[in-house]
Amino acid sequence: MLQNKYQVIVVGTGAAGLYAALSLPEDTQILMITKDAIQNSDSYLAQGGISVLKDEADYASYFEDTMRAGHYENNKESVHVMIESSRAIINKLLGYGVEFDCYEDGSFAYTREGAHSTYRILRHDDMTGKEITSKLIIQVKKRRNIEVMEYTTMIDLITNSKIPSVCEGIVIEESSGEIKNVYADAVILATGGIGGLFQNSTNYSHITGDSFAIALRHNVELQDIHYIQIHPTALYTKKKGRKFLISESLRGEGGVLLNSKGERFVNELLPRDVVTAAIKEEMEKEGTDHVYLNISHLPADIIIKRFPNIYQRCIEEGYDLTKESIPVAPAQHYLMGGIKVDTEGATTLMNLYAVGETACNGVHGANRLASNSLLESLVFAERAAGKIIKEQQREYCRQMQFVHELTATQAVQLPTEKNTGTQSKEIKNMVETQVLDDYKRYELFRQLIWKEIKREDETFYVRWCNNAS
Repeated sequence: MLQNKYQVIVVGTGAAGLYAALSLPEDTQILMITKDAIQNSDSYLAQGGISVLKDEADYASYFEDTMRAGHYENNKESVHVMIESSRAIINKLLGYGVEFDCYEDGSFAYTREGAHSTYRILRHDDMTGKEITSKLIIQVKKRRNIEVMEYTTMIDLITNSKIPSVCEGIVIEESSGEIKNVYADAVILATGGIGGLFQNSTNYSHITGDSFAIALRHNVELQDIHYIQIHPTALYTKKKGRKFLISESLRGEGGVLLNSKGERFVNELLPRDVVTAAIKEEMEKEGTDHVYLNISHLPADIIIKRFPNIYQRCIEEGYDLTKESIPVAPAQHYLMGGIKVDTEGATTLMNLYAVGETACNGVHGANRLASNSLLESLVFAERAAGKIIKEQQREYCRQMQFVHELTATQAVQLPTEKNTGTQSKEIKNMVETQVLDDYKRYELFRQLIWKEIKREDETFYVRWCNNAS
């Protein structure tokens, strides 16, 4: 049952949101909300895998691969933290029941993707995101302190009028259409990227960048919002709706890109943005809207075993991956920019945190290295939870010091569940939420985001964002 006040609200149920909730103490009262069903996140769709530091000897090359892919615009501290934390994250996932592909002797079957100099990616068939996210969902459902509300949309933040301003909760719209204020000591935004704003995207359509528009309205600082990754290879179709991603791991296993004449025109293992640009140039040169990907040099049984989900989807669309080339075209895939945060997920608004694709701590730079997204989401979600725990402890100590300093004869009334409700009602009267129907709100948010992207990089906007829905 929805309460008026929680200790922490997590907006979003992808890998980052789920892991943040699981990283908080089990006596922390947590509300999680999601616009759709709990499993319908972009994390769930991730095919390729999750990168990990294999051993200390791999550190220098992993760091360089990440920096090179990001055009050396990465925050070096963030990259270091991500890489150094990777093995511990994998061990925790294993503890949650996540399974990765292994050889018969039980050792991990690492794979490689574009711009990686070695094999350091763990996978679960071609459905790694589903494996990780589904196991995290199971763990969240076991926690009695976590309440999950599906089909519930955040439409605004609640902030006070003090300087500096403080986030005190969110305004939600329930599936019934009822609008409510919900208060919290801390809010974590984990709402994903902006794929739902594009006609051609591998993202779910409900991932529409709400957090960014709301952040702009509250003067919460964004960073590199124009750094949007266009994935080179989505399965080409004229059908409307989410585009099916053809994982980079196919190219990592030797798949080649061909033009309409059957000619190879690019090194497939270059960073994503480079491959995307080459495909775009080839399509414009030939006057076509797609190119082809061929991996039929591999034995059919290997392809089917290694890429069962992709193979089945291609069959459904009329293509046999084991025998022929399949048509592919670029599609919006990932946002490297987002709400500006430090390496503990803290935004420029006190008590507001952002993690996963919603956040930008500079770890990806201008272009994300393949299979770093799941890892980055988990590493910094855990660190955000750690920061919130420290803040809660600091506040508790402050209150205890306050009590200690009062004389025994003074009346003491600390914030409790009862009087917090009274305070919340007073604050509630100060909160003015612009109530719009879903379409008008979507349009308002969309225009705010497009305007910011265009302001940052008009060339990118003209080339890719004119495909916006």
